[in-house]
Amino acid sequence: MPRLILSDLHGNLEALEAVLADAEGLYDRILCLGDLVGYGADPNAIVDWTRNNAAVVVRGNHDKAGAGLDDMETFSPLARASGLWTRTVLTPESQSYLERLPRGPLPYESVNLVHGSPADEDEYLISVEDTLPVRAYLDARVTFFGHTHVQGGFLLAQRAAMRIAPAGLLQIEQKYFYLVNPGSVGQPRDGDPRAAYAFYWPDERKVEFRRASYDIDRAAAKIRAAGLPDFLAARLYEGI
Repeated sequence: MPRLILSDLHGNLEALEAVLADAEGLYDRILCLGDLVGYGADPNAIVDWTRNNAAVVVRGNHDKAGAGLDDMETFSPLARASGLWTRTVLTPESQSYLERLPRGPLPYESVNLVHGSPADEDEYLISVEDTLPVRAYLDARVTFFGHTHVQGGFLLAQRAAMRIAPAGLLQIEQKYFYLVNPGSVGQPRDGDPRAAYAFYWPDERKVEFRRASYDIDRAAAKIRAAGLPDFLAARLYEGI
């Protein structure tokens, strides 16, 4: 059975529940690429679920901020506002769990798990040009990454790279390296508001990108009720 690959849950319980319902019975373990908290209104519920269900997790930049390991100087005003709010509502158990999360890249089975980039856990891999310097850091054929909230990824050859479209099944070929982003569960930013995730079959060496619709009205209402910036709620409807 495949692995369930999740990233950037961002305190969005409704999105996570929709993904789990969509994937129910189809996977055997869960791998998480970080950013459990930040932006959304249910950080403790997400941390509790992850602690009890994920086989392996790497930390994200919002996890570091929520745990007090990052001063958030590089955060946008919106990210900083949500980070400060998250710190005030995290339980001691949740904060302790976030503090102990390992940084990527983290080898697991035959793949590597990172939040941002194999070269820097906080680096964004957005364009093909961003990936070319990373080639020297790749020691596994498949690296799963998050951070950008954009489903898809990149195929890297010896001296060139190309973008992977999140459509259908991706077959991993031994002669290339792959940077694969399952997309964001809790806050997609690729123009599709549905929660994003992926399946990975280690033996068959293939990836399937998937989306799940969720109750955005409820997730947005919780954000507004928490007193967080309204844009954090409004953007969920647009996937931006």
